[in-house]
Amino acid sequence: MEKYILKFNQIGINDISKVGGKNASLGEMYNNLIPQGIRIPNGFAITTTAYKDFIKYNNLNARLDELMKLLDKKDFMNLNEIGSKARKLLLDAKFPLDLQTAISSAYTDLSKDNEMTVAVRSSATAEDLANASFAGQHDSFLNIKGTMPLIYAVKCCFASLYTDRAIKYRLDKGFDHDKVFLSVGIQQMVRSDLACSGIGFTVSSEPRLSRVLYIAGTWGLGRTIVKTMVDPDEFLICKSSIENNCKTIIEKSLGAKNKMLVYHDNPAGINSTALKITPGKCCLKFVLEDHEIEKLFSWAIIMENYYQKPISFEWAKDGIDQTLYIVQTSTEKVH
Repeated sequence: MEKYILKFNQIGINDISKVGGKNASLGEMYNNLIPQGIRIPNGFAITTTAYKDFIKYNNLNARLDELMKLLDKKDFMNLNEIGSKARKLLLDAKFPLDLQTAISSAYTDLSKDNEMTVAVRSSATAEDLANASFAGQHDSFLNIKGTMPLIYAVKCCFASLYTDRAIKYRLDKGFDHDKVFLSVGIQQMVRSDLACSGIGFTVSSEPRLSRVLYIAGTWGLGRTIVKTMVDPDEFLICKSSIENNCKTIIEKSLGAKNKMLVYHDNPAGINSTALKITPGKCCLKFVLEDHEIEKLFSWAIIMENYYQKPISFEWAKDGIDQTLYIVQTSTEKVH
């Protein structure tokens, strides 16, 4: 099973070739930062070997290569057409039975036979490199429940290796299309649809904020912030105040937060989330209490100290148990 599946407790930052940058970082955190008090939802990675075998099983290498040769590499006039055909090839392909069985068994083990809702995230081998970052260029899906919806979501992640944006970016950066592989991370969902979520950074391009930590948050699932669909709450704190254990929040800015992404009432396949208007009373209040802001800032310092590099991260608050979690992190480049 380890050919296709690796649990978070089996992987670390040196496993990018096996599970991609995002999953390698999750495994590193799961194994080393939970003991330091940071909460990270459990999960597993579907390896790049699974992607390679999926491509080989369906004889897709040659057909994808032919499509890429037809791409107009000067003006990219046919990029949309080529990308669409490439994705269709993958979406129409079949999973090898042993891969499908491995995913099903790992999901059952994670869910403890209770069909847990999970996040399904692409994790490419070319993410977070010194000269390129594919982060955000491949698809992810939230609130996926059940074996068959999960397997279809994984296939959609595989197909997203050929989004128009990813195809062009590989060409711009000099990557061969058949040398970048995809892993998929399966992680227990945090019920932030009933609470809030957001992002954070420990570095800023503005010199005056070089010693300031930044957090943004909104109601519901955090994709609305990642996709810049909402005006979030924003919080700033000096690194020195965390390091000196005085935790003085230097700025709180109330965002409009007029939209929120929540679980779909009648999910079907990957159509599992819905964008709704935020209730007026929620727009007028901050998503986090001061002690929660301080906890996230403290975790940010722990993570930065562990990696010895500036980091960005995604956080989520569970609306059922009122607990904060870190769901993703990556190191940031300083220019």
